[in-house]
Amino acid sequence: MTATPAKTDITTPEHIRLLVDSFYGKVRVDPLLGGIFNGVIQDRWPQHLAKMYTFWGTVLIGEQSYQGAPFRPHKELPVDQLHFDRWLLLFHATVKEHFDGPVAQLALTNAERMAAMFMERIAFFREHPQRYVQ
Repeated sequence: MTATPAKTDITTPEHIRLLVDSFYGKVRVDPLLGGIFNGVIQDRWPQHLAKMYTFWGTVLIGEQSYQGAPFRPHKELPVDQLHFDRWLLLFHATVKEHFDGPVAQLALTNAERMAAMFMERIAFFREHPQRYVQ
């Protein structure tokens, strides 16, 4: 019987790449999310993944490499709470599949906060498009 290797925490750029690549590998083929992501990103997946490496590297391991406004590209997506719930389900599964530790927990907490904030802002934008600034 082969022992399962112990999971490590998220501490390196290689861990960030594993997290992002594994997560978006799931998203791209997901029946609910795949069509939306593939439709918007199209053939720009390498650029999107590179941006996600810098985002999560900044948020989780202090790389300070991300520059941008994370909400802006999402504000007009045809998504609702069901989509965010699935996004979180896949994200949680990916983190738990590969990692364990305080930074992995931080990733889960940040994903929860981000999903809630994005859904709240999308709803506000839909209700008050003329008041949205950013």
